[in-house]
Amino acid sequence: MREIIYKLNMILNEISKRKKFDKLSLYNCGKTKHLKQIAFHKNQKRNRWVFGGNRTGKTECGAVEAIYMARGNHPFRENKKNVSGWVVSLSKQVQRDVSQKKILHYLNPLWIQEIVMLQGKKDFPESGIIDYIKIKNIFGGISTIGFKSCDQGREKFQGTSLDFVWFDEEPPFEIYLECKMRVLDKKGDLFGTMTPLKGLTWVYDEIFLNTKNDSEIWFEQMEWKDNPFLDKKEIEYFEKSLSKDDLEARKYGRFMSSTGLVYKEFDSEVNVIEPFSVPKDWYDSISIDPGLNNPLACHWYAVDYDGNVFVIAEHFEANKDIDYHANKIKEICKILDWKQDSNGRYEAYIDSAAGQRTLNGVKSVAELFFERGINVNTKVNKDLFSGIAQVKSYLRNSLNESKLFIFSNCVNLIREFKTYFWGAGDNPIKKDDHCLDELRYYLMTKPNAHIRPKGPLEKHKDKIALRNQRKNWN
Repeated sequence: MREIIYKLNMILNEISKRKKFDKLSLYNCGKTKHLKQIAFHKNQKRNRWVFGGNRTGKTECGAVEAIYMARGNHPFRENKKNVSGWVVSLSKQVQRDVSQKKILHYLNPLWIQEIVMLQGKKDFPESGIIDYIKIKNIFGGISTIGFKSCDQGREKFQGTSLDFVWFDEEPPFEIYLECKMRVLDKKGDLFGTMTPLKGLTWVYDEIFLNTKNDSEIWFEQMEWKDNPFLDKKEIEYFEKSLSKDDLEARKYGRFMSSTGLVYKEFDSEVNVIEPFSVPKDWYDSISIDPGLNNPLACHWYAVDYDGNVFVIAEHFEANKDIDYHANKIKEICKILDWKQDSNGRYEAYIDSAAGQRTLNGVKSVAELFFERGINVNTKVNKDLFSGIAQVKSYLRNSLNESKLFIFSNCVNLIREFKTYFWGAGDNPIKKDDHCLDELRYYLMTKPNAHIRPKGPLEKHKDKIALRNQRKNWN
């Protein structure tokens, strides 16, 4: 009996010991969970990024993701054995103090087969600089997490085939491209966690705006309120000690420009929604900003019974003639089963300049559209500053609610909201604003059309209400 009790105590002690070191099993497993960390791990895209302020929990999810993949116990992905990946930091010192520290925190010592050091002793890896760690994979293989720093230069990132690369903070573009090649043949993953302190760099264009429309790119933004483990007093302390611009990056994880965004109220988590089947009695109007060499921008607008405006479809192309644009607009109208006037034409608002005849043109753009079945109204209010104020009021009204929702497939309108900046003389920079121009024309020309009789609300309205309720506007 004593021998049995002794063995039971040994087993219990071993279980207690393993639990003590197994910090990974405690990650987001209690009643309190970091929902955005979980969303990051669940996402199946191969190029994922978290833009977060300081202390938002972004580095935690990067380190855990790397260990999930190396151990072969990822809860949301197909796992493999003999996984090889890199952790990329800005410098060796930053590696030691941030990413390496997080990896060691969540990596149970019982899972480590070997640690190879660049500096320091492997018995005390937290105080030195690690070259790579060999990790026991649950499928019986051995995985490797190697550590790289950007100050080594691009040449040090060549040659190896990898299953994943984690960028802890923003790397130089040439190193990002080199790492992208490293995961190519294994169809591996890139993921980054960073605070956007450098302004509108390549990450802003390549990832945040996704200017190349890469279907494998995904990102989310984390702010202090998203981290349920952050002390409220600590938040108050940081808020008092930072400037307004620093708060944008360090609290909200937002990209900042020295000139400043025109529409700071725009929030892709609130104003961008997934498409749904829109009731036909919500259909309101089409708005066009004409362009031949420049892009022609056209959107379809719907308004519900509460005055919420929905942008439900988009046509956006450059270097095409009127015939092409008219046919494309009519094609989308047929898909939507859009309303027609008594003569079978589709009605739209358009820049007043479209009504003018040029010296070389016999007919105006408006007349050419009319002949092709689109009856355009050139009587639009083009006042820039009152128009901007009107758009802002739909992004965020006096009750801190949003009344403007854009379907996620309207990618060019979404992109322009993110790239529209103030320039010299308190005027917006006249660039990439074709969608925003016709949005202004629509909201300025038909403000009263949004007041409609009350009717039954659709299921998606509950989701929008919850979003507005969750959003902590400042």
